[in-house]
Amino acid sequence: MRTQKIVAAVAGAVLALTMTACGQGGGTAGGGNGPLIAIVSKGFQHQFWQAVKKGAEDEAAAKGARTTFVGPATEKDVEQQVNMLTNELAKSPQALGFAALDSRAAAPLLQQAKAQNVPVVAFDSGVDSDIPVTTVATDNKAAAAEAAKHLAEQIGGQGKVALVVHDQTSLSGKDRRDGFLDWMAKNAPGITVLAPQYGGGDQLESANITKSIIAANPDLKGIYASNEGSAIGVIKGVQESGRQGLTIVGFDSGKAQIDAINSGLMAGAVTQDPVDMGRQLVDASLKAINGEQLPKRIDTAYYWYDKSNINDPKIQAALYQ
Repeated sequence: MRTQKIVAAVAGAVLALTMTACGQGGGTAGGGNGPLIAIVSKGFQHQFWQAVKKGAEDEAAAKGARTTFVGPATEKDVEQQVNMLTNELAKSPQALGFAALDSRAAAPLLQQAKAQNVPVVAFDSGVDSDIPVTTVATDNKAAAAEAAKHLAEQIGGQGKVALVVHDQTSLSGKDRRDGFLDWMAKNAPGITVLAPQYGGGDQLESANITKSIIAANPDLKGIYASNEGSAIGVIKGVQESGRQGLTIVGFDSGKAQIDAINSGLMAGAVTQDPVDMGRQLVDASLKAINGEQLPKRIDTAYYWYDKSNINDPKIQAALYQ
């Protein structure tokens, strides 16, 4: 119902490009009169998005392009992201990079971008639409399956596990949930997986969810967290509950997860390469501006990391903190 209201509001005012964005980001990186690439991310507060921003700005500077980078204060604020998307289109960019929190809510604005001949490059979570010319993203289902495999190994293929997911509207949220669930269903008959819980990528909410799960399931063996904010929340929730012996696996990087892995509180996590994602986003946008044909999908790398390989140069290059 909330999504329907947002879609209706956007459809009724899709050309009213004077709305004020109240999120974070903004400013134009790069110089000169190069093409402008407007980038609207799913958030701004997590280190992941800052790393994507750095990669995009570095590539834009190298290629003589300009970028803007904005995102809502939290990854559950769909309406704020829609407002930002409206504002970025008002700048008449030559290309638009977009990581959708809710593809349905953004649909009218994506149609507007198409009508304005602004190529859309989806990134991270992708966009459930045929309008983007390509999607620059991690194979989130495969990466989540990797996390499931390591969690299953850590608990000996037996017991009860939970998952705290950042959302159920973005493609990344759905894929990181479904990749985990599918692997467990096919490969771990001795493991019982509790119904997914959704914390919006918010650390406090994810911590409270974690404490509730632990209180309701004294026989819980492990928890999977699907993004940086969720993982930090799960770590805090486990610490605040006082529960010992739980196996935690996460997704993404950031100082809190790296510290938890080094201390032994977290077994490991899957990291993407957000700096490379930002670079490839800008590179794909410039190719689209020049009319070049792009593949439907541009996969970015992911790696499992734990105490055994965290200092490997290949892993270090993909970590951010």
